[in-house]
Amino acid sequence: MPPIARFRNVVLDCPDPRALAEFYAAVVGGAPEWEEGEEDWVVLQVPGGPRLGFQEVAGYTPPEWPRSDRNGQQFHIDLDAGSTWAEVDAAHERVLALGARPLNLEDREKKDFQVYADPAGHPFCLCRIEKPLA
Repeated sequence: MPPIARFRNVVLDCPDPRALAEFYAAVVGGAPEWEEGEEDWVVLQVPGGPRLGFQEVAGYTPPEWPRSDRNGQQFHIDLDAGSTWAEVDAAHERVLALGARPLNLEDREKKDFQVYADPAGHPFCLCRIEKPLA
């Protein structure tokens, strides 16, 4: 059976689309794009991956991780940070320098991931992946 549609974007609501797109470009690569005068919508084509869209929302309220009863996380992004904890630790330092904040760094040996919030408060994980995607 053929698909109904093709995947286009994952879109993140945020207070400052350019700033958040630049954060993710520094983390996963690519260059943010927007139309002049239309900075309320910014797109980032992840090299070898999906497009991320960032749209400005007035009165934006970030998710309350790990709550699900009120303003839950809705979704999160998993990022391969390497196959060793040394690689994940290096990625950890770099995302913190870019403005991420830790949400859960416990039990990483059992879970193989660490949870962070991007500068707009969206959760994302740095994952230790033994077999990265091709």
